[in-house]
Amino acid sequence: MRYNFDKIIDRSDTNSVKYDLRKVVFDNPDVLPMWVADMDFETPDFAREAVIKRAEHPIYGYHFKDRPYFNAIQGWLKRRHQWEVPTEWMSFVPGVVCGFNMAVLAFTSEGDEIIIQSPVYPPFHHAVTEHGRKLVYNKLKIGSDGYEMDFDLLEQQAKTAKMLILCNPHNPVGRCWSREELTRLSEICLKNDVLVISDEIHCDLVLPGYKHTPYATLSAEAAEHCIVFHAASKTFNLAGLATSTAIVPNKELRDKYVHFVEALEAHLGNIFGKVATQTCMEKGDEWLDQLLAYVQGNIDYVSDFLTTNLPFVRFFKPQATYMMWLDFNAYSLSELELWHKMTQEAQLGFNRGSDFGQDGSGFFRINLACPRSTVEEAMRRLQIWHP
Repeated sequence: MRYNFDKIIDRSDTNSVKYDLRKVVFDNPDVLPMWVADMDFETPDFAREAVIKRAEHPIYGYHFKDRPYFNAIQGWLKRRHQWEVPTEWMSFVPGVVCGFNMAVLAFTSEGDEIIIQSPVYPPFHHAVTEHGRKLVYNKLKIGSDGYEMDFDLLEQQAKTAKMLILCNPHNPVGRCWSREELTRLSEICLKNDVLVISDEIHCDLVLPGYKHTPYATLSAEAAEHCIVFHAASKTFNLAGLATSTAIVPNKELRDKYVHFVEALEAHLGNIFGKVATQTCMEKGDEWLDQLLAYVQGNIDYVSDFLTTNLPFVRFFKPQATYMMWLDFNAYSLSELELWHKMTQEAQLGFNRGSDFGQDGSGFFRINLACPRSTVEEAMRRLQIWHP
C-alpha cells in the first residue's frame, strides 16, 4: 500500500495545541504552524480502525495492559532496533515526559544535581527545576560536522551529579548518537554512579543511513544503571492518546519505579492508547518506512533551498527526528527582533531557540512532519522576509 503524505488535513477547531493556540503563542492566529512536535499527517488507517472498533463497544471502563500489548512492543523493538527486551522489564507510563519526571522524584532528592545536554527539549529543564533539583548544563559543542557531547566537562560534572537525562536521539539538534559516543557517556556515568534516564521517544524516527543505539544495549552494566522510555506517539502521531513505556532492566530500580508510579495512580492509562499502540507495533513497519522516506525528502528540500537562497542560515542535516535546527545568528538581530519578524512579518510559527536553553538563542526549530506543499510555502515566506 502506498500512503499519501501530501494530503492536507484541516486541524482547526480540534483543540489542537499546534493550530488552535497560535494567537496565544505567537500573537498571530495566521502563522503557518511548524512548531509542536506532532505531525500533520493522518494517524495510520490501521490505528484509527482499531480505535473505532474498540469505541463501538458501549463501555469504556477500567482496563489493564495484557500480554499481547507488551509482546507487540517487544516485537517492535527487536525488529526495528535489534533489542531483545523481556516484557517483565516494561511498565506503562502515561507519557515519556511524565515518566522521566516521576524518575526524578523517585530517584533523587531536593538539591541533587541532574545533568542535561542543552540545547534540549524544554521539559528536560522543567523536570529538574520544578522539583527543587539543581540543573547542571553539559552543553553540547558545535563541531565541523554538527553537535558533539562535551565529555571533558561531563567528567567533572559527573563527580557530584546524581542523574543524567539523555535525549537519544537528540531533540532539537537531530543527532543520532553513535554507539561510541554513548559508550563513553555510560563509562563516565557508571564510574560516578550517575543514573541515566534515556528518553528514546524519537528512536523510531532515525533517518536513512543512520541507526539508533538503545542505551541499555551498551553493556550489561549500563543496562543495570538506566531507565529507558519509549512510545509510539511521535512515530505514529498518537500523542493525544497518552501511552508510553518505561523499560527498567534492573529489578531493584524497576520495583521502586513501578511502586512510585502506582502510588500516584498513574499506571492505568486509557483504553484507546493501548489499542492504538499495540496495533501500530504490530502493523506499522511499512507505514513508518514510507514516512521516513517522505520526511527525508522534506529535509533534503529545505537543505537545498537554504543553501541556494539563504546561505547565512546555518544548519546541520538531522540524522533523526522530523525537526531541523536553524541558526539565524549571522543576521545580527536580537532574538526578540528575529521572533517579531518571523511571527509577524513572515507569519511563520517556529519554536524559539532560547526555550531549549540559553545556548539556543538565535536559533529556531522547524517541524517538517507535514505535506511538501506546507514546507514549500514556509520556505517561500522565509525567502521573502529574510533580513
